Amino acid sequence: MPPFRKLAEEQLLATQLFRVAEGRFESPTGEPFTRTIIHHPGAVAVVPLVNDRTALLVRQYRAAVDRELLEIPAGKRDVAGEAVEVTAARELEEEVGRRAGQMDLVARFYNSVGISDEYTHVFVARDLTEVPTDLQGIEENHMTTEEVALADVAELIAAGELADAKTIVGLTLAMLGARPIP
Repeated sequence: MPPFRKLAEEQLLATQLFRVAEGRFESPTGEPFTRTIIHHPGAVAVVPLVNDRTALLVRQYRAAVDRELLEIPAGKRDVAGEAVEVTAARELEEEVGRRAGQMDLVARFYNSVGISDEYTHVFVARDLTEVPTDLQGIEENHMTTEEVALADVAELIAAGELADAKTIVGLTLAMLGARPIP
């Protein structure tokens, strides 16, 4: 049986953050269908470990869900050609004012494959030293930094206090002692 085939794509909207398109496809049986797709440049996320038991998180307002969320530092890959490691280091410095002596890639994943091609790289940062923050935008200017014990992560997830996918993935992997991936 032939595979699914993408036939065409029409851009519906372009913003600074993403593009929205309507794609036309064909199923293995020849049935045509359309899907709305959000194209995103990708993202990085960093679990900054203060020690083997504690991570630094940020609490910031997220307009899409109209609430503050407790998250690991993160940001979109918005500098053309910049390596993911460089983007992750920059976001760590900008958001929590830390530079990592060691930063290991521990996961890569699609955030919401039903609608978006956003792909996130998750790092664990160790051996942190303080540097000045460089907060970007209204939400970051009002965010706070909090220390969270890795031993509390499962309970915080169950209570809904940690509700962000990249944060759940990153902290769970840090809690389990994830090894670097190539």
